[in-house]
Amino acid sequence: MTNRIKIKTGIGFDAHRFSNDRPLVLGGIGIPHSKGLAGHSDADVLIHAIIDSLSGAALGVDIGTLFPDTDESYKGINSGVLLKKVVSLIKKEGFKIGNVDAEIILEEPRLRNYINEMRRKLAGILDVDLDDVTIKATTTEKMGFCGRKEGIAALAVCLLTRN
Repeated sequence: MTNRIKIKTGIGFDAHRFSNDRPLVLGGIGIPHSKGLAGHSDADVLIHAIIDSLSGAALGVDIGTLFPDTDESYKGINSGVLLKKVVSLIKKEGFKIGNVDAEIILEEPRLRNYINEMRRKLAGILDVDLDDVTIKATTTEKMGFCGRKEGIAALAVCLLTRN
């Protein structure tokens, strides 16, 4: 097998319920809102979904395997730090990130004014061009836990290549 390029895709999902005593962090940035998300780390559902997509494709594991919520060293940690670790592990395996495409599922707050800042932040951590990171936001038309404003979910897919 000479000079074959291996292409892998990954998918990730995460969801967290709202919490009254935490700031809201999505895509590595603070979002003004009356509630944050509950979780062991900073509960950044977007970054957690991206970590799952990348680590599943490149390493065959999920975020809970890499960073278990039983490990106190991850309590309250900035999820961007975890994403940087995953990017490093992926590079050690010889993978290059082609792109990441993500969807945030929530009724509120509105994210239109924060999407580009999230993209810039994530592109820097992922070491990719800005146009290789896509983030969208959608509602569930008031259905389910996101629709009832109980929490936020996120989905992410990635494309990885390795020579």
